Amino acid sequence: MRISGVSRRLAPWFAALALLFAAGLVAAAPAPVVQIKVDASAQGTPFPHFWEQMFGSGRAVLSLRDDYRRDLDAVHRATGFQYVRFHGIFDDDVGLVQRGKDGKITWNFSYVDQIYDGLLAHGVKPFVELSFMPKALSSDPSRQQSFSYHPNPMPPRNYAEWNAMIRAFAQHLIARYGIDEVANWYFEVWNEPNLDFWGGEPKQSTYFTLYDNTARTLKAVNPRLRVGGPATAQAAWVTAFLDHVHKDHVPVDFVSSHIYGDDTAQNVFHTDEHIPRADMVCRAVAKVHKEILASPYPKLPFILSEYNASYANLPDVTDSVFMGPWLANTIRECAGNVTMMSYWTFSDVFEEQGVPTTPFYGGFGLIAERRIDKPAFNAFAMLHRLGDVRLPLASDSALATRRADGTLVLALWNYAPPVGDSATYTPGPPKGAVKRFDVDVAHLSPEATATVWRLDSTDGNVIATFDRMGRPAFPTRAQIEQLRAAGKEPPPRTLAVHDGRFSLDLPPQGLVVVALSPAAAK
Repeated sequence: MRISGVSRRLAPWFAALALLFAAGLVAAAPAPVVQIKVDASAQGTPFPHFWEQMFGSGRAVLSLRDDYRRDLDAVHRATGFQYVRFHGIFDDDVGLVQRGKDGKITWNFSYVDQIYDGLLAHGVKPFVELSFMPKALSSDPSRQQSFSYHPNPMPPRNYAEWNAMIRAFAQHLIARYGIDEVANWYFEVWNEPNLDFWGGEPKQSTYFTLYDNTARTLKAVNPRLRVGGPATAQAAWVTAFLDHVHKDHVPVDFVSSHIYGDDTAQNVFHTDEHIPRADMVCRAVAKVHKEILASPYPKLPFILSEYNASYANLPDVTDSVFMGPWLANTIRECAGNVTMMSYWTFSDVFEEQGVPTTPFYGGFGLIAERRIDKPAFNAFAMLHRLGDVRLPLASDSALATRRADGTLVLALWNYAPPVGDSATYTPGPPKGAVKRFDVDVAHLSPEATATVWRLDSTDGNVIATFDRMGRPAFPTRAQIEQLRAAGKEPPPRTLAVHDGRFSLDLPPQGLVVVALSPAAAK
């Protein structure tokens, strides 16, 4: 290759500059700067913690396991959540329905009681998903859904028997726990009837029959019981469901549906477009919110009873620090459009695809098997510190809130896509640039101090330790203890604040929460 005279003369200069870069004596290009301006004295708007009021979990019978209950306690301590939702309270492994040789049906509430007693003893209430079909009542006992525990997805062979079970179930709960307690629960009819969890045909009209029978039976037991649906995947059927219950005068107390970050626009919106994982959940939430407002029931609560960044097992998504910025952005975008959201799930005590074969396989839970906290657990713990008043802030990478004691709490994040997007783990750092956040808080007390919690590839990230171990499928007991320690949220750091100003650098997929206390206006 020939070099021009000018290039030849500059070549030594370029070589020297390269050496200076390598030695760190010449700075690289400055990080992109995000300007954040907040007024600590602003009035703000209510900001209930809708994203952490409920969590999903593995099927009902797993709640009897010790690890399940320990994980429940850990997430409850971190978030203060109120409800837990799971499949399968009517599945045969719970044993509610017994049919004798004479054809007579009896009820066995032994495991039902142990399941709900356990939840209440650990400080949470049931969000009762009324599923799946006991084989003794099924119109086709041989039919199996694809989960490893093979629930029966069929309609009842006789609605009189289904209604009798719902009646006995509700009466028993009220007798055991009292109507004042059970009236604070929710009763959701079935799970995702628009998918293979429901075997009625046509799906929608046969589900409406199930809903009608169930809702009317529950209200006949006690009108204070709260019942709703349609519990659909992909934010489906809401308008048709509300039109149906209005037309036929069927009770309804809330709307529920599900959405995941990798659901497609074709399935959710019936459009040919690409909606990024960062935006899909809240785009769908806004859609359902508008459908409720346009219905005969514009004030019905909307409960997103399942959500997550992925419905698949993607290690680079649900096991990774990606979940910090994804969750923070989801909170920012969904605020005001949903009453309560249920992250799927709080724990990897979970067997829909069978017994887990490694601690980090892209499971849904905040806590991996053997009680190892994932980055997502630390993200929830950090964002729990946000206040209950949201302050005005023009940014797609930040939230500003205020607590009742005047503490100002900010969340700042550097969203970057997952490193990989398949069931195979992809090693390597997240792609993207470090961002500098320059924060300027007006009317902040001169005595304010900043406490900072961080989540990124080096802070609060157990996966880094798991990688150094060589990602063993079956960690030794000593390795499990190391992983538990590595997964814990790092202690907070302090940061100097000068006249309401400070700066922070965030790597790709980094999340920080900053508490400024006292934050009283000057």
